[in-house]
Amino acid sequence: MERGYIALVLNAHLPFVRQPEYPRFLEERWLFEALSETYLPLLRVLRNLEAEKVPVRLTLVLSPTLTAMLSDEVLRDRYVAWLDRQIGLAEREKERTAGDPEFARLALLHADLYTSARDDFTILYGGNVLSGFDYFYKKGRLEIMTSAATHAFLPLYRDVPEAVAAQVETAVISHRRQFGKVASGFWLPQLGWYPGMEEVLKAYSVRYTLVATRGALLGKPVPKYGSYSPVTCPNGLSVFIRDAQATNAVWSEQTGYPADPVYRDFYRDIGFDLPLDYVSPWLEDGARGFTGFKYWAVTGKTERKKPYDPAAASARAAEHARVFLDGRADQIRKASAYMDRPPLVVCPYDAELLGHGWFEGPQWLEALFRLGKDREEFRFVSLGEYLKLHPENPVSVPEFSSWGSGGYAGVWLDGSNDWIYRHSYKMLDRMMELAERFPNETGLKERVLNQAARETLLVMCSDWALLIRAGKAGAFARRQVEDAVSNFQRIYEMLCANTVGTEWITRLEKRNNLFPSINYRMFRRKRA
Repeated sequence: MERGYIALVLNAHLPFVRQPEYPRFLEERWLFEALSETYLPLLRVLRNLEAEKVPVRLTLVLSPTLTAMLSDEVLRDRYVAWLDRQIGLAEREKERTAGDPEFARLALLHADLYTSARDDFTILYGGNVLSGFDYFYKKGRLEIMTSAATHAFLPLYRDVPEAVAAQVETAVISHRRQFGKVASGFWLPQLGWYPGMEEVLKAYSVRYTLVATRGALLGKPVPKYGSYSPVTCPNGLSVFIRDAQATNAVWSEQTGYPADPVYRDFYRDIGFDLPLDYVSPWLEDGARGFTGFKYWAVTGKTERKKPYDPAAASARAAEHARVFLDGRADQIRKASAYMDRPPLVVCPYDAELLGHGWFEGPQWLEALFRLGKDREEFRFVSLGEYLKLHPENPVSVPEFSSWGSGGYAGVWLDGSNDWIYRHSYKMLDRMMELAERFPNETGLKERVLNQAARETLLVMCSDWALLIRAGKAGAFARRQVEDAVSNFQRIYEMLCANTVGTEWITRLEKRNNLFPSINYRMFRRKRA
């Protein structure tokens, strides 16, 4: 019998950045880069392991806003056009570096990256990357969770149960529409939990979720096995607990694997190094920025970077996979002495770290499964699989917490972004008012009310507060909030005046076209 289990959980999420009114838009690159460096490489890893019959058990979160964008025809076409531009830059780079073998091979590496992405996307998946994930979902190698509709930080809306329920309901419907079945697991955005969350999730047939270590260990009663076993809330919801040691091994800015000197440096890019007139055709706004072509290694805290060595980086990724597994095996060995069941180590990470933030991340992930298949101390499991093996777990209710800095809500509620919530709360109040006033609308008025519901969900997105606080893409994030508020206010005024601007609402539906099955009535006030 196994001594323990390791559960890898990857949270794949991006905010809704679709901007069809512009021919090219900077923030849409977030999606295109994640596709090229994370989502398609992840599918490549799964195909490689399947071909060689290497056992894989992986839990993957696909957020509703991400699946909406991956399903969108406009963004699919734009992604192919973007890849063509990247391949064009790669051809120029191969010419420019032809006299320097060290950099010529790096130009070729990037050419292969974008050519492979184009082939996989257009030929293998026919433009539908979600079909690739669905294949492994149905094969049992992947277990796919959903998340809140627009990645709202739910604890900040605990006083408006209709808002929390709307985020969960929309997500559950979106997942079922995309994959044909109800999601068993629900990823809490930013691992934001509050006591009472279990009642909302259970009402929508969710079986399990995850929380941060702090929230679990402050729970009542204190979990019997610490983070090495999930807990069960009194209503039956299972709550898995993030492992602190596994988290630090990857996430720590100082000592985490991505900081290793041999890995590709994320921040050093030819968009900053080469003449602006050379790179400007590949920059959306003409200013200095990232092109995706990065030829330097992390090296250390110095401006004198060493050229990137792909072979050395691949070897280091395999070594880090071994170190990671040894660390988890040591944890399991020590915990086993105090438990009446095999310990579980839950390792949740943002999927975009693997490949986009940490270029070698997919290689590390593949090495984990290859090395793990011969280990006797543990095996990999998905979260749902663990619950089938061990359905009975200690009873506890976690305390309010998140995985943000400080462990609570400070990242999403401070002096830089707190202004968002007076608008979102007002919108929620008015959205509930509209749902009460117009309970049974059809036709055009129902479309208008559904669009009001979309704008309400969009303003709740926690990414906007995070970006504003960080000062990265803060102007874009502010504009998303302001647009949602403005759009909702115009809809509200139209409905109050009993007039509808058909042409305008049609344009808005085409722009913010996520959640086609949305039902505004979910915002009706909850009655005891």
